[in-house]
Amino acid sequence: MRLRLTPRDTSFYDHFTAAASNLVLGADLLAELLAPGADRPVLAKRLRDIEHDSDEITHTVMRQLNSTFVTPFDREDIYRLANRLDDVMDFMEAAADLVVLYELGELPPENLRVVEVLQRAAAMTAEAMPRLKDMKNLEEYWIEVNRLENEADQIYRRTVARLFSGEYDALTALKLKDVADELELAADALEDVADAVETITVKES
Repeated sequence: MRLRLTPRDTSFYDHFTAAASNLVLGADLLAELLAPGADRPVLAKRLRDIEHDSDEITHTVMRQLNSTFVTPFDREDIYRLANRLDDVMDFMEAAADLVVLYELGELPPENLRVVEVLQRAAAMTAEAMPRLKDMKNLEEYWIEVNRLENEADQIYRRTVARLFSGEYDALTALKLKDVADELELAADALEDVADAVETITVKES
């Protein structure tokens, strides 16, 4: 067991939990935005506001990291986890922004299925973050998020196959692929969050 000379600042856990809660809000807004008939500009603005809030949480973690002598776990792991959580929100917000900027109509059903995967992974992430305090009952979380990322990969490949099957004109296919790419990156980033949690848990066990 490591010898701690001063109390650890436990507010980092609160920041991670807040960031993960924002991912749930972001994924739910993204699902709403992609649905037919949605007021996409309004929903994209709301998602952008959440993304800005997540940025501020990340900045707070970094400022705290620079001013805290003893941290709850390794500094590089705190840095990595904070940035990976922020990445997820960035990719979701980018996907929403592209849908609005490209003035896309109905999206391929595969896009909606990927967002459902993001919703499930984001919810699991939000449930897992408070458990970092005692490092217990986390293995199921990272195993399931890794499985969900594999599911998102499979859906992404089917999306690309559909886009270039001749069903869409070339320009629309490229626009839709940009959106699909951002959704896939969000799924990858959620897996990166889970991998960071696994690393922390193994180190601290």
